[in-house]
Amino acid sequence: MNDVLDAVPAWLTVPEVADQLDIPLGRVRRLIEEHHLVAARRDGVLKVPAELIVDGEPLASLHGTIIVLLDSGLDIDEAVKWLYTFDDTLPGTPMEFLLKGHKSAVRRSAMMLAL
Repeated sequence: MNDVLDAVPAWLTVPEVADQLDIPLGRVRRLIEEHHLVAARRDGVLKVPAELIVDGEPLASLHGTIIVLLDSGLDIDEAVKWLYTFDDTLPGTPMEFLLKGHKSAVRRSAMMLAL
């Protein structure tokens, strides 16, 4: 089966994220738990898409977007996959649009999932 997460350009392990953000491992885990970052198991290791670290900080628009997705009924794994799945209404992947600064369009699309 084709995994949409295979399209993620690069992954970082939790220790690599801690190094990039210059914070302790526990803080990285907390950022994941609180949905400021998202992670997925890749080859049995919990990893974060590298593009979620922008200028030494977690992508600011991610947190609210994940909350909207969870409120729309997705679980966290489904939410991560949704971010990397092509969406005709954007058109592109929600992650591409978040990275371009179009969080409102992405969140509108996410809210449609609840309808």
